[in-house]
Amino acid sequence: MKLIKELLKVYAVFVAIFFIGRVFFYLIYFDRLSDISLNESLLTFIFGLRMDTIVISIILVIPAIFLTLTPKIFSKFISKFLYFYILLFIVIALFIESASFPFFAQYDLKPNYLFIEYLEYPKEVTSLLFKDYKLEFIFASILIFLVSKIYLKLNFINFNKVFEQSYLSRALLLLPILLLLFLGIRSSFGHRPVNISDALYSSNRVINEITKNSLHSLGYAYYSNIKSESDISKYGKMDTNEAYSLASQALGIEFKDKNRPFYREVKTKLETKKQKNLVIFIQESMGAQFTGFAGDQNLTPNLDKLAYENISFTNLYSNGTRSVRGLAALSSGTLPIAGNEVLKRNKSQKDYFTIATLLKPFDYKSSFIYGGEARFDNMKAWYLGNGFDEVIEEKDYKNPIFRSTWGVSDEDLVIKANERFKEYFANGEKFVSVMFSSSNHTPFELPDGKIEFEKNVPKNSVENAIKYADFAIGKFFEMAKQEEYYKNTVFVVVADHNVRVYGNEIVPIDMFQIPAVIISSDVTPVIYNNLSSQADVLATALDLIGIDLSYPILGNSIFKDNKKEINLMLFDEIYAYRKGDKVAVLVPNLSAKTFLYKDKKLVNIEKDELLEKEALALIYVLDDMYKNRSYK
Repeated sequence: MKLIKELLKVYAVFVAIFFIGRVFFYLIYFDRLSDISLNESLLTFIFGLRMDTIVISIILVIPAIFLTLTPKIFSKFISKFLYFYILLFIVIALFIESASFPFFAQYDLKPNYLFIEYLEYPKEVTSLLFKDYKLEFIFASILIFLVSKIYLKLNFINFNKVFEQSYLSRALLLLPILLLLFLGIRSSFGHRPVNISDALYSSNRVINEITKNSLHSLGYAYYSNIKSESDISKYGKMDTNEAYSLASQALGIEFKDKNRPFYREVKTKLETKKQKNLVIFIQESMGAQFTGFAGDQNLTPNLDKLAYENISFTNLYSNGTRSVRGLAALSSGTLPIAGNEVLKRNKSQKDYFTIATLLKPFDYKSSFIYGGEARFDNMKAWYLGNGFDEVIEEKDYKNPIFRSTWGVSDEDLVIKANERFKEYFANGEKFVSVMFSSSNHTPFELPDGKIEFEKNVPKNSVENAIKYADFAIGKFFEMAKQEEYYKNTVFVVVADHNVRVYGNEIVPIDMFQIPAVIISSDVTPVIYNNLSSQADVLATALDLIGIDLSYPILGNSIFKDNKKEINLMLFDEIYAYRKGDKVAVLVPNLSAKTFLYKDKKLVNIEKDELLEKEALALIYVLDDMYKNRSYK
């Protein structure tokens, strides 16, 4: 059958593309697969073929319909159309496969929803391609050009031949072919079709990522993020009332009213009751490992000095791996919600709790200060929509010292912030401000003459970017200490997430660790070694501004007896709920598992039903509070 033959040729072409991409991934990251047996390695290609078949079956639906139902009189037109239709998908497949390598190098994941989101910002993406991944971009362009030329020249796939068959014989094949394609798309005779979870067959996360098909991963991520706002049952099922009860137990926060869950009265620790300003200086991608006080490197002398003289967090973990999750946690005290973070969701664009709305009744002026374009990740709209009086962004900097892909330098940021705080003070205004740095972000563009660059590493390296970020921190406090507002301000220096969250574990928990320091003239130095979340850091800072408050923050001050040693982390779509040294891991459409976190590794242990239920409860509560707009 000529029809079947040509469709099989198309299938073979795409299988070859995906297979070669998977082989290269396997070879490049072979050193991270040392614990994988030969049999388990072979499974990545078997399960991978299953994922590939889903994608190819979807691509083949259109050709199958046209080739079976089109009369011969239209054969030339349809053949040409389908010929270029297949070429288009070959180009897309080659582009996505090529892009998967630098994406994995950066995020330790096959392309996911972040990949799609970045396409919304062509300026930043284009700059990254030409500065950080120039060789990869050139290689991908050459590869796509050569493969396209070979495809057009060889005429390996010839749809014209299909029309040599009689119309009746082609038409009779439509239903059997569509049935086969339907089975290929489902890839299962079971109750549920195959999804991305079926690629997670190994305890080694890297081999699982290699198994995934990049196109399928992108499509699934898009679908999952849209669906997540209405359906979180993929993590398990739980009654909402039970969820609130268990979440209250986990958080150590009494649940009284479903309309305002976890709202409580909090007495300030500051005995003088003198109302202080609050500044939260969020550091882009600063992992704890780079610091001296919380890690094992000495790239942050300025931050280390502040840590030893004030309140430092040495066992703190971020909500996730994206800036939007860190910003939400540190601006509103929430935990990571499934799917898109609240900064980008429709129902949280106004009347969502933030520190600006919290302090507005006390006559605080509020600002979000950023060095780049604040439209990125919808930051500007979210902050202005939720109580912040002003957003300062790249366009507001006149004659900056240095400008990079992501905006003006951190030095420009701290100079601008200091000027704004002086203005607030001069006007007799109390203020709350969120500052967000950007220099410590690929492609790590840095000005000359500011720091002594590390030896044996490129100038545009994460090590030098960390040193420069620390330089900016030092400069900010050097300037601030000379101003009158300094003694009346609580400062927080904290990261949004680590620079690159990677590892072989299903959730690389050690790479979620970040530093935080709270600076205030009224505090006694404290080294806090207990497990903490970003919401805990925010609650602790608010405890020191001299105001008795009412708020729904999903964390507790370290000075309160109800502070729990828990953290909820989100890695792509996988949740890790840590309580002490035990971790419940929830993967979509799979049963929850319990691990012991020991020596930076997850060790399988006996199932802890209560721990897993608490994890699921937090997921349900976060979703419910968003849907009902009760986090306000």
